[in-house]
Amino acid sequence: MTRIADPAAFILANTRLQPVPHTPEISLWLAEEITPIWRLTEEELGELGLPPPFWAFAWAGGQGLARWLLDNPYEVAGRRVLDFAAGSGVVGVAAMKAGAASVLCADIDPFCAAAVALNGEANRVVLAFTDANLLDLPPPDVEVICAGDVFYEKPMAERVLTWLTAAADRGVRVLVGDPLRTYFPKSGLDLLAEYAVPTTRELEDSAVKRTRVWSLGPSASARRRLPDRPSGTILKS
Repeated sequence: MTRIADPAAFILANTRLQPVPHTPEISLWLAEEITPIWRLTEEELGELGLPPPFWAFAWAGGQGLARWLLDNPYEVAGRRVLDFAAGSGVVGVAAMKAGAASVLCADIDPFCAAAVALNGEANRVVLAFTDANLLDLPPPDVEVICAGDVFYEKPMAERVLTWLTAAADRGVRVLVGDPLRTYFPKSGLDLLAEYAVPTTRELEDSAVKRTRVWSLGPSASARRRLPDRPSGTILKS
């Protein structure tokens, strides 16, 4: 098995800088039909030493959450933000463009560090990055946690929900973007917005995904000791 010595060079050679469909204010290095990485099979990726390149695509939940932040900058303006399971870093870029004081992007995929750095540079924002598995640690000292497209596998969805709820119990504002994937939680969230996000049949089951943005509230025990927050406004576009 070969190993890619320079992830940044690999990304630049195998993706194209292009506007994100639902957030055209943001451009990312992404795979598409004309880029070499698009048609690689799982076996070919393994031979390259490349984990599945989730960072090379703008997933529907992340696009919806990024749109929400750009349209509602008060959610993150002047605040410390965590972009959890950041992938390409689209949500982190949106948070910085919306005026966040700082953004920490977190992802265990080693290629995400290079992808986030390149995408931050392309959008003239500074993003910090960690490859630590934050699910093994207490929620970091931030004021807002953003999580897009994190409920696609049952074991991970359960761990993520427990971890995010622990953060919400501490008073952290938790924002979630998801097109209602199979393991999306059935309760405990307040709907903020719904979008029709353009995607591709190569990634999703339809060319447009109805994607929702939610806030995750604290658990019942913590809710009694936290101040009330104003409810969001449901938007459609």
